[in-house]
Amino acid sequence: MHEVRGVVARSAHAPVTLETVLVPDPGPGEALVAVRACGVCHTDLHYREGGINDEFPFLLGHEAAGTVEAVGPDVTGLAPGDYVILNWRAVCGRCRACLRGRPQYCFATHNALQKMTLADGTPLSPALGIGAFADKTLVAAGQCTKVDPAAEPAVAGLLGCGVMAGLGAALNTGAVSRGDSVAVIGCGGVGNAAIAGARLAGAATIIGVDVDARKLDWARQLGATHTVLSGATDVVEAIRELTGGFGADVVIDAVGRPETYTQAFYARDLAGTVVLVGVPTPDMRVDLPLLDVFGRGGALKSSWYGDCLPSRDFPTLIDLYLQGRLDLGAFVSERIAPDGVEEAFARMSRGEVLRSVVEF
Repeated sequence: MHEVRGVVARSAHAPVTLETVLVPDPGPGEALVAVRACGVCHTDLHYREGGINDEFPFLLGHEAAGTVEAVGPDVTGLAPGDYVILNWRAVCGRCRACLRGRPQYCFATHNALQKMTLADGTPLSPALGIGAFADKTLVAAGQCTKVDPAAEPAVAGLLGCGVMAGLGAALNTGAVSRGDSVAVIGCGGVGNAAIAGARLAGAATIIGVDVDARKLDWARQLGATHTVLSGATDVVEAIRELTGGFGADVVIDAVGRPETYTQAFYARDLAGTVVLVGVPTPDMRVDLPLLDVFGRGGALKSSWYGDCLPSRDFPTLIDLYLQGRLDLGAFVSERIAPDGVEEAFARMSRGEVLRSVVEF
């Protein structure tokens, strides 16, 4: 048993606390990872607010990189000392999606079976099955993806969730290719990662859309060729004007609201693609004329985790970062200690940062 520090949400809407967490040695199929850095993601805030489920207390944190300390007795392909990024979709290899060669849609992803606990024995629910706002965490071995140790942990860990979601929305789900026109609605961490992905793919026109001028500055730094301040103009008309009157080949909704999805739908070219990567709430509905859906062709897609396959995508993207072709470091707005997570949530909510990163 390992006694570590961890950032815990004990109840909905209450400030998080830094507490003693007990982490067991890894059992079959599990790995113990010493966390070196972990990004502060909106999903962690959703957990704290009770927006995911009510299985409090939660051990927060999931965008992490670290070093494997120990593995369970039956684990192969992973060993102590391996430098890894943690992912929240450890594929099973046996379900109908995996057997069809589509493991990114695995229907039976898994986590560690043993529970981490508070000092009094209260079981913790790890955020996205990871719980990485802690000095050490216990995960399924399949949640560990080995990457080049030359990549700084504060940067590498961001591929664990939000940045991968945005990059994958462009590269995997949207299949952006050379010469395409791309519009991204919502230029926070995920949206700007989609912009970076579109740039990496060779898109000719990349349009960032947001209500916040500061986020549009970030969008330009990460590859946007044009920006639209959405509160001041008609978004659909602005995107059409910037794409020869046709609309964009790919429009990525990184907000996930009915208004932004409707904008995305009408801002694409007639045979264009809409990608929804922003996460809506259960009460949201979209009302579109069915004739318009029929008449525009193209594709309407949802992007889960950027349709990524961690074993394929994480090492490749880290290599591109190390080659200077993908500026992952631009997403790190600040580095904080574990006791700074609550303040980081506030800065994130105010739109002041792309990513705060907890360093251990």
